[in-house]
Amino acid sequence: MTGTVLTARRGPRTVVVGGMGVLSAFGRGVGPLLAAALAGRAGFGPVGRFEVAGRRVDRAALHPGEPSLARELDRAVDEACGAAGLSAARRAGCPLYLAVHGDPALARAAPVRRAEHAVEAFAAGVARRAGLAGGGRAYTSGCTASADAVADAASAVARGRAERVVVAAGYLVEADQFAVFDAGGALARDGRVRPFSAGRTGLLLGDGVAAVVLESADAARARGAEPLAVLAGWGRAGDAHHVCRPRPDGAGLARAVGAALLRGGIGPERIGYVNAHGAGSVLGDRAEAAALLRALGPVAARVPVSSSKSVHGQALEAGALLELVVTVAALRAGRLPVNAGLLGPDPECPLHLVRASAGSGALGSPGGFALSLSTAFGGANTALLVGVP
Repeated sequence: MTGTVLTARRGPRTVVVGGMGVLSAFGRGVGPLLAAALAGRAGFGPVGRFEVAGRRVDRAALHPGEPSLARELDRAVDEACGAAGLSAARRAGCPLYLAVHGDPALARAAPVRRAEHAVEAFAAGVARRAGLAGGGRAYTSGCTASADAVADAASAVARGRAERVVVAAGYLVEADQFAVFDAGGALARDGRVRPFSAGRTGLLLGDGVAAVVLESADAARARGAEPLAVLAGWGRAGDAHHVCRPRPDGAGLARAVGAALLRGGIGPERIGYVNAHGAGSVLGDRAEAAALLRALGPVAARVPVSSSKSVHGQALEAGALLELVVTVAALRAGRLPVNAGLLGPDPECPLHLVRASAGSGALGSPGGFALSLSTAFGGANTALLVGVP
């Protein structure tokens, strides 16, 4: 794919990002998470939440204590709706699109009670406690889940099927998934996530709970709300290559990026930052670098790239929404999140990586747009394009 952009296929309404709420290893709220990302200050430490004595790796990015997923989702949704200035009446007409791995109580439920803990029931409970409308959606499709929820919500708003949608997502590191990734040798043996770096050894899990309000620009304007960003485009594509390995040439992710740019009606030269999926795996990072070179063409050599997972870890179904929050906050701050943990260049990843010394620099383009990218097992790829209002 070259830098040529065809005529954009726009929906009838512009989609904006209203309030945001978040929990991460750095605490509650967008501020602590953004500060860590801009400084390249990683949140990984010893796991004390459950027993890891028999594991190869004992590190993750954890919020202190033992947070409850349901309570933290309630807090994040309330924070996002409050920041967006949504009244109780407006909340009541707003559906919830929720991405989660599942109800944590399901594993402990008796067989006759398991239906009460299905993911749809869990999502309905979050919506009910937040005063949101029924009839929402639940997403459990791995690491693109919350990005897919954002894309579907944005499409509903753009096409006039909804005035606004709350998108939320949550994952808190727990013993079962930690054991799966550890047994598979996917966790970083040196206790750091080093995306696109020579010597990287894998990913690390991290807590993440986030919520955002997506709304039509007209609706926001009518109630006097000041949007945080414009969700200018979104795109999805599959690799159809392997159940867990990415396609080496990055063709699927490149198509997703191209679709997001097309929908937004902009060319690659207006991209000032890319928050890459960048999980820290050798094959995944190289495929993503190939995708960016393919999608952005010559511009890829100068666009600043980092993966905020190097700071907050991999939050599975919640990861994409957590990273969208970081991307929007960085775009508004005009500063670059650091690609933390770099040991040296990987010649197979020839990207313009953001290093710690450049973390306070400005975005790489005056165009004011940024991409947030997500990939998942099974060859799923989602790209979200955001810009300043």
